[in-house]
Amino acid sequence: MAKKTVASLQTSSKRLTKAIKMVKSQKTGAYVFVESVMTPESVDAWIAKK
Repeated sequence: MAKKTVASLQTSSKRLTKAIKMVKSQKTGAYVFVESVMTPESVDAWIAKK
């Protein structure tokens, strides 16, 4: 189960996106949020991988 939240961040010349996904922890079984800042083109690939 993944929840997709995307916020656009724009700096001087680079356009970046902050993506947050919810993943289930292997140790506890609880859901945790994983955040990453990347280019908009790579968001879908990052969300799709486990």
